Amino acid sequence: MMSRANPFSDLDDFAPESPSRPVAAEAIDQLAQASGFPSRKAHEGPSPAPARPPRRHTTGRNRQINIKATEETIRALYSIADDMNLPLGAVLEQALVALNEKRKR
Repeated sequence: MMSRANPFSDLDDFAPESPSRPVAAEAIDQLAQASGFPSRKAHEGPSPAPARPPRRHTTGRNRQINIKATEETIRALYSIADDMNLPLGAVLEQALVALNEKRKR
C-alpha cells in the first residue's frame, strides 16, 4: 500500500532558529503595566448586583419578539410587570387587548 506524501514536508522555513527561553511572569506583568495593557484577572471584591432580578415564568408562551424601544418605555414595561407580578408576555397581551378595545370605540 502506498503512503501519502506529506504536503508540508518541505516547509521547514518556519522552524525556529533557536529554542525560545521562558520569560518570567513578573517581567510580562511589568511590560503589560508599562504599556497600559489591562489585566484580565478577576477583580477582588463583591460583584455588581444585576439591574433587575432574572425573570423565570413557566407559561404557554413559546415565541419570542424582539423590538426596539426607548429606555423610558422599557422601564415602564418592567415597572408595570413588576407591579402586577406578571411576565412581560402577559403585560403585552393585556395592553394589546386594551388598545383594541380603545380602537373599536
